[in-house]
Amino acid sequence: MSQLSMTSEQREKFLADVHVGVIAVDRDGRAPLAVPIWYGYEPGGEVYVWTGRGSLKERLIRAAGRFSLVAQDEKPPYRYVSVEGPAEFDESPTADVVRELATRYLTAEEVDSFVEEAYDDSAIVIRMRPEHWLSVDYGKGA
Repeated sequence: MSQLSMTSEQREKFLADVHVGVIAVDRDGRAPLAVPIWYGYEPGGEVYVWTGRGSLKERLIRAAGRFSLVAQDEKPPYRYVSVEGPAEFDESPTADVVRELATRYLTAEEVDSFVEEAYDDSAIVIRMRPEHWLSVDYGKGA
C-alpha cells in the first residue's frame, strides 16, 4: 500500500462525508460520461445516487451494469476516494430517499421544498456496493 493511501476505515469515513461526487460510466464510441452528482453512503454499505428515469446517466449505467464514483477535497491537503462496482436499480424509490440525499446537501429550510419539486414517479435510485477502491491523502506525505 502506498504511504499516501487511506486505510479502509479512513476511506469509508471520507466517502461518507459530504462531497459532490462525480460518477463515470462507459459509453460506446466516446470517452466515458463523467458528471457531478449528489450521493449517499454509510460505512460498510452501498453508494447510492438519485436521478431521473431515462436520463443519460441511468441509460448508460444500465447498459454498462456498473459505474464509478469519485469524491474529493478540493482544498489542501488534497484527498480523494474512488469506488467502482455493479449497479442495482431501485425502480420505485420513496420520497424519503430523496429527502435523505437532500438533507446531506441542503439546509434544513430548503429540504422540504426541494423534495416537493424534485421527487416524482420518474425518480430512480441506483445503488452500488463498492468492489474496488482507490484513495489518496496528500496530507499523509506532509
